[in-house]
Formats: sequence, structure tokens, C-alpha cells
Amino acid sequence: MLTAKDVMTKDVVTVNRLTTVRELAEIFAGRKISSVPVVDNAGNLVGIVSETDLIEQNRNLHIPTVVSIFDWVIYLESDKKFERELKKMTGQVVGDIYSQQVDTVVPDAPVSEVADLLASRRINAVPVVEEGKVVGIVARIDLIRTMIGNR
Repeated sequence: MLTAKDVMTKDVVTVNRLTTVRELAEIFAGRKISSVPVVDNAGNLVGIVSETDLIEQNRNLHIPTVVSIFDWVIYLESDKKFERELKKMTGQVVGDIYSQQVDTVVPDAPVSEVADLLASRRINAVPVVEEGKVVGIVARIDLIRTMIGNR
């Protein structure tokens, strides 16, 4: 029987509450991942932050209307307002947007249990935790790779 430790990603990227939203966005884009565990200074899991959390906090960001003519971009509204909004957004930290309620599994959890959790909670990844520390993470793509024998 396959378990979480058989399919999990062991090299887990984590952030802390003081990681900036800009750094988080760079991690998501650069690593092509959608969820990151949040840990405290001792390395204990305290939450999780996802692309959804990032997008939700940006819902009220006002994007100005622009017109592009040749290589010129003409703002039809104040570009200063947009710059202020963008700076405000990128100055926030993970502690402002992360979820403290986080589902976890243990390394010996059956893969079927992990798959059920991902599906029923509609989440993209679940941290694998042992004694409060993140030892891995199982994302939907890990299960897909296992299904096609790519693990």
C-alpha cells in the first residue's frame, strides 16, 4: 500500500509570516507551485498560504485603464494611484494573508486518504507533518505522477 511518504515531495519550500507577498509571488511563479507551508522560527507548521490567498487579497487592487499605441502606453487614469496600490500590495507579508487552519497528514497515511482529503477539501496540496515539523508535501500533481508511474 502506497503512503504519503512514498509520493510526497521531500524538498519542501516553506515561508514564514514575515515573508513579503512579493517574495511569495516569486516563489509561486519560479517554482511552479500553488501552496506553501508557513512555519515559525522553530520550523513548526503554523499555516499554509496558497495562490488563492494571494489572489483574494488582490481582489480590490484597481488596475487602471490604458491604451497602447505603437510602443507608447497612455494611462487614462492616474498612474500614481496604480503605483500606490501596487506598492501597498507588494509591501504586505504572508502573515496578513495565510490560513492558520491547515489540513495535514502523517507520513504513513495511505495515498487513498490523501487523495480523499485533497478532493473533499478542494485543496491543491497537503503538508506531511511529523512532530509538528513539515517533512514533505503532497500535491495533486504528485498523485498524478504516481498514477502514470512517473515517481
